Amino acid sequence: MANTIDITVPDLSGKRAVLTGGSDGIGLVIARRLVAAGADLVLPVRNRGKGEAATAEVRARIPRADITLHELDLSSLDSVAAFAGALVDEGRPVDVLVANAGVMTPPERRTTADGFELQFGTNHLGHVALVAGLLPLLRAGRARVTTQLSVAANRNAVHWDDLQWERTYDPMRAYSSSKIAVGLFALELDRRSQDAGWGITSNISHPGIAPTNLLAPRPEIGRTGESREIRLIRRLSRWGIAGTPETAALPALLAATSPDAGGGRYYGPRRFQHMSGSPAEQALYQRLRSTEDAQRIWEVSEQLAGVSFPHGGADAGAGQPVLDIVRDRI
Repeated sequence: MANTIDITVPDLSGKRAVLTGGSDGIGLVIARRLVAAGADLVLPVRNRGKGEAATAEVRARIPRADITLHELDLSSLDSVAAFAGALVDEGRPVDVLVANAGVMTPPERRTTADGFELQFGTNHLGHVALVAGLLPLLRAGRARVTTQLSVAANRNAVHWDDLQWERTYDPMRAYSSSKIAVGLFALELDRRSQDAGWGITSNISHPGIAPTNLLAPRPEIGRTGESREIRLIRRLSRWGIAGTPETAALPALLAATSPDAGGGRYYGPRRFQHMSGSPAEQALYQRLRSTEDAQRIWEVSEQLAGVSFPHGGADAGAGQPVLDIVRDRI
């Protein structure tokens, strides 16, 4: 039953899409579908070998695929700046950005290259810095920005008193904190874009539950064996209760490409507990509804990531010279 679920992705010919976390799992399905719809795909990857294998797999199915590989490590702000700078130098507007990459539940606390707790630094701050770096291109393309969350964003809370989990560390609570933070930021991005006239539409999606490599063995983050969770999810997927990578990719595809998908909205699977099923708009999780929390995470994130967005009013045109350069090149 689950395998028959699908959506129509509209024609994306001539549009440039940037997708993080596109080298395996749900991200690879998203990559394949974007390319099949005609998008020119920028695929930034941390592992070049995995990126090349993913590109080869997509091109085997879609020989005309237009995919450009770039190196990007979201756990390094220098890497994010280098990647965004390379795209700005190219000067081509970005029409779609899907922030899909993430890391989940290292058993012990680990840090990024910049000293942030790994999940908060990668899942949240890395994508904040990416949006900031690509902002002139996103504005030039009047882009749709879709940020991938998780059902974990409906649990626990932002760990405001210790964002980097330096005093205590709980893997799942830290993961939830990072996903709530990135969701709040995505919603605030849409509000600020509307207020300042940036032309960017920002929404959020979640894939439900599906067997992917997110919980697979990853020695680089200290997880050497399979978790109990991934074994359970595989069984639930076989029974049709949880989704598959193909169905789990659909909410983000809907949010990122559908002309009916709006800003400030949340898309996910519609079946029991939103674990699987066809994608549809969902009510915002309670933890994502506070505009005060969204403004707070925005301001904290600017400081931690060392980036600055236009602040409206007299500052609304900040970054305009870069935007003019982009426009001159198109």
